[in-house]
Amino acid sequence: MAAVRHGAFRPLRVTEVERLTDDAVAVTFAVPPELRETFRYAPGQHIALRRRADGAEIRRTYSICAPVTDPDGPASLRVGVRLVEGGEFSTYAHKELSVGDVVEVMSPAGRFILEPKPGRYAAVVGGSGITPVLSIVSTLLAQQPEARFCLIRGDRTVSSTMFLEEVADLKDRYPDRFQLVQALSREEQQAGLPAGRLDEERLTELLPALLPVDAVDGWFLCGPYGLVQGAERALTGLGVRRDRIHQEIFHVDDSSAPLPVPAAAPAHSALTATLDGRSGKWPVRDGESLLETVLRNRADAPYACKGGVCGTCRAFLVTGEVRMDRNFALEPEELAAGYVLACQSHPVDEQVELDFDR
Repeated sequence: MAAVRHGAFRPLRVTEVERLTDDAVAVTFAVPPELRETFRYAPGQHIALRRRADGAEIRRTYSICAPVTDPDGPASLRVGVRLVEGGEFSTYAHKELSVGDVVEVMSPAGRFILEPKPGRYAAVVGGSGITPVLSIVSTLLAQQPEARFCLIRGDRTVSSTMFLEEVADLKDRYPDRFQLVQALSREEQQAGLPAGRLDEERLTELLPALLPVDAVDGWFLCGPYGLVQGAERALTGLGVRRDRIHQEIFHVDDSSAPLPVPAAAPAHSALTATLDGRSGKWPVRDGESLLETVLRNRADAPYACKGGVCGTCRAFLVTGEVRMDRNFALEPEELAAGYVLACQSHPVDEQVELDFDR
């Protein structure tokens, strides 16, 4: 069997566009038998979608929200798409995309995953951050009868809550092993938590009242930058080890995120890069990222957001030193192991080598 190429897209046909809320849809793609191995995914992974409009290429990543059920690979892929103001792909998905249309899809990627195993797990999610966690929890509970999961989710209102029925079904199916806590920021509930955001202060007080924090084997944080950072600080303050905290950021507000640090690049630098078993060496132009250098010479380089969020362009730094503008995708352990985001990396040394295959 041929290895899956990193940046390759394949056309998949849309079989369903389901309205979840006023501003969210679930899109399902059919995976033909010959591509089921290519699109095999772990619970929590995402796919990149591509379309061309007005001569420009648009790429966006969306998490797979369906459980892993077939050991031979999926017959379909389902993702949740929330409408973003000014978002070119999300607007297309909401207003134009229909059953029978064909969309270019990259093979699944991402390390925000939980391979099913016994234990106690928990997640703090906000808004569309539920999508990868829905795949994680539904797969875990179905495959591991000894596993338990606590989901703390924050949304604006009940009507804006994605996958409301799917989460309720999990609660009905696994009443003794699945704990659900819903917080609404703009609407009071008849029962449950009072209205308010899940910020660091609130989570610091709430989490120990819900479950034994130090007995949780893995915490999964997903959603906007502010929520994920607040949840991480709360857990760290409660004594949770960093290696038990996993996070994925869906949206970064530039007003709240750290500003990029300008990279001090040498006058002349060259990049050697290995991708899908082939290597090349090219000069790095002034101001461009290492991903841009590769793309000038290899159109199949893997990327999606180019904002340091999705992690699709992760590569191993073989030699040399680079400076990253931003990083919202790599865990501290990955950084320590030598991985960088090519879309955010600029050379510090005159000779730099990246390996996309590791």
